Amino acid sequence: MEVMNDFTLLRPESVADALRCSRDNPNANYLAGGTDLLVNRRRGIGEADTLIDLTAVGEIAEIAVSADGLKVGAGVRLADLAGHDVVARDYPILVQAAKAIAGPTHQRFATVGGNICLDTRCIYYNQSQWWRQSNDFCLKYKGDICHVAPKSKICFAAFSGDLAPAMLVLGAEVELAGPDGVRRIPLQDLYTDDGADHLTLGEGEFVVALYLPPPAWDMLYKKVRVRESIEFPLAGVAVALGRDGDRLSHLCLAFTGTNPRPLLVDGLEEVIGETLSEATQERILRLANKQIRPMKSTFSPSTYRRSVATKLALHAVRELWGI
Repeated sequence: MEVMNDFTLLRPESVADALRCSRDNPNANYLAGGTDLLVNRRRGIGEADTLIDLTAVGEIAEIAVSADGLKVGAGVRLADLAGHDVVARDYPILVQAAKAIAGPTHQRFATVGGNICLDTRCIYYNQSQWWRQSNDFCLKYKGDICHVAPKSKICFAAFSGDLAPAMLVLGAEVELAGPDGVRRIPLQDLYTDDGADHLTLGEGEFVVALYLPPPAWDMLYKKVRVRESIEFPLAGVAVALGRDGDRLSHLCLAFTGTNPRPLLVDGLEEVIGETLSEATQERILRLANKQIRPMKSTFSPSTYRRSVATKLALHAVRELWGI
């Protein structure tokens, strides 16, 4: 770690005030729990001279339950999400994902919005300033080459947030506030496949809240990491599964740690109506295996992460099915 550069800290108390701060300081970064952004700043990643601290914006720090489903403010702390009685009862996958993030101390400060917007990670990016400089930096920051895939025009740094896949399989939408007002989009539309520019947030926009429909499926989040805590996933998988007797009536899979975006697997509708036979399980694995894209962006070999991810998905599906 290096000495953090000086910056001005602004602490608005409303969404409107936060947007005003951003308008008056166009190069500013929004700050929530700071468990990722401030660590990167200590590594010399990020040079904004102004940070807009959102922790005093009460309107984005609430959990609300209604007949329409669940609203989770972006400023909700992970520990508060995991400790919410209704969330634990009706959306256990969110508790599983929140408790899998880092360690208990981090969960007391880190926020839902911060984990949803977590920066992508790579062994060529998340290093000290002198190490990155000795490698002529990289495509994600200050450089012009992706050291993972040198001929690529996009960055392969991996998204590693745990909440996004859990929310994707439940059909979450995200509310964004920006200079042009408030908009609400499917959560999957918040992400791109370029690790250097993985969010579709417009200039000055930030996440206000996540919306989830009423629970309709069995759900599960599983994660594999080197250590039991304070570790990003080698792979994480979220599953939402419905059954009608011995037939699949619904199936969604989403991965983290494998691609520059949280990956919602396409094509699973082709197994709906089938039993969970070995042949069906193989088809699910093939669909997932075609779409995940682990690269050498971590210290674990990409082939190992691919194997972990697909086997983890199969275990989760089988667990929800009861076999």
